[in-house]
Amino acid sequence: MYKLLTKLRSSVLIYLTHNLALPVLKRIRNPEIFPYTEEELWHFPEASLGYALITFLKKKGLHLLPHYARHDIKHLLLEYDTTDVGEVCLQCFMLGNRHFSFPVLATVMYGLITMPEHYQAFSRAFTRGGRSISLASWEWYKILKMPAQQLKDLINN
Repeated sequence: MYKLLTKLRSSVLIYLTHNLALPVLKRIRNPEIFPYTEEELWHFPEASLGYALITFLKKKGLHLLPHYARHDIKHLLLEYDTTDVGEVCLQCFMLGNRHFSFPVLATVMYGLITMPEHYQAFSRAFTRGGRSISLASWEWYKILKMPAQQLKDLINN
């Protein structure tokens, strides 16, 4: 029964984010398009964030999606998995980092309501976000040639 419930809540989260929220937000926000192709990322220096991004996506069996790249970069740098629990942890980090948006708030609320067994992980992510430097002013596509580990260290100090 537990496996069925976790699969159902994961499916609902994916549907809410990918099929409802993100298409609407794409129209409202008019997000910046990712400036590189997958092929171009393979030619970045191996220590760079861009190279780490493409290897991360391939390892996860995912493709580079122009409107999701910034989000995928956050998964990579913050080291939260692309699972439903990892997604809620990422958004808890962002909330702790003082990023207040509808997707962040909705995902955190969804996680708190449907995943009580992961409260400790969510709390740790929130606390970590509050202790980390602010990511609000980061220009995500301009840091792609920087060393990924250097950026992770900056976030974690």
